[in-house]
Amino acid sequence: MGRERAGTAEVGSLESDRKWQAVLARDAGYDGTMVFGVRSTGIYCRPSCPARRPRRQNVVFFPRPEAAEGAGFRACRRCRPRGISAAQDRAAWVAEACRRLAEKDEGRLRLADLGAELGLSPYHLQRTFKQLMGITPRQYADAVRQGFFRAKLRNGGDVTEAVYDAGYGSSSRAYEGAAARLGMTPGAYRKGGRGMRIAYTIVGSPLGRLLVAATDRGISAVSLGDADAPLETALREEYPAAELRRDDAGLNTWVAGILQRMEGHEPAAALPVDLRATAFQRRVWEELKAIPRGQTRSYGEIARRIGQPRAARAVARACATNPVALVIPCHRVVAGEGGLSGYRWGVERKRRLLDREAASHSCERSGIHSREASGGSGGRAASAPQLDDAHAGVSGGAARPGARPRPDRRTSR
Repeated sequence: MGRERAGTAEVGSLESDRKWQAVLARDAGYDGTMVFGVRSTGIYCRPSCPARRPRRQNVVFFPRPEAAEGAGFRACRRCRPRGISAAQDRAAWVAEACRRLAEKDEGRLRLADLGAELGLSPYHLQRTFKQLMGITPRQYADAVRQGFFRAKLRNGGDVTEAVYDAGYGSSSRAYEGAAARLGMTPGAYRKGGRGMRIAYTIVGSPLGRLLVAATDRGISAVSLGDADAPLETALREEYPAAELRRDDAGLNTWVAGILQRMEGHEPAAALPVDLRATAFQRRVWEELKAIPRGQTRSYGEIARRIGQPRAARAVARACATNPVALVIPCHRVVAGEGGLSGYRWGVERKRRLLDREAASHSCERSGIHSREASGGSGGRAASAPQLDDAHAGVSGGAARPGARPRPDRRTSR
């Protein structure tokens, strides 16, 4: 009776549907956050249990193993839901690897040595670390070192002192990574961007005033606002000693691409970026770029996808500190219940962006289905083979340039 009553109220609810999808996907990111019981067997399991999936009507969810046992369920002997899961075990030693990497200087950083300390082979360490963190152990160590280096420079420390305090074996190694991580030389960063040239422009857009700033390496800032002056002030505060110059003509191509994205379309040209970021921010931003146009993800979903299911708040902070709106589509992340939540440039702008993307994506899909239907009716052959958006490169699915039309064998016979 207890098992029957426990699941009555939750069947069909939105939250239980999400949990059921996690069970179907054997999503280890939900391990430790819930268990599910199977009424027909009286057994409860963790979401990642490898056993065959039960029928939905036989499943009931519990927040903890104790609650499942209180309702009369027994623990599964296969996935052992009361113990530490394999995913949690991997997360624990990856966290330990991160701690040790942060303590080591560059001369001692060896994958084989780190693996030996943790009791793992270098191959297994490298593969699993990258699966959970999104970057390699070497990249993580570099990011930690760069973060310390950047903090020393920001506080006005001597460049040479900062180099060795951050664990670099020589000043040349620090300068090698400076272009990619700082977007400028260490000395220029310490001086607030002194000697650095940043071009910017401000244009009108459907969402208000749009500021786009860039170095010679790529876009470094995309901001939205109601007036030019606050946008310019914020840029100068970020780079107080840099040489800022307005260049409306030079940034035309990138501005056009950003405006295309604002209208809900993917720009034809790539939008390179020149950003400073922590290792965690980079992982979050890469995941944001992977969200398909016309879709959204919750902060919790992003956290699970990067292997840190309890880091939803940290994901929200990474979204809030995204310096290049639209280029990195942080507007596609919503609250867990589907609400728009916050947005650095205003919730109303976020709503309009999502509406435009959804409408554009729907129109494009409708156009593809319409062309497929007309091309296959009445035995008539289409004038050119249809390609989907991913292969055509433009909306409409035109044939590749220079491709020979293929004769319709049905009409030539």
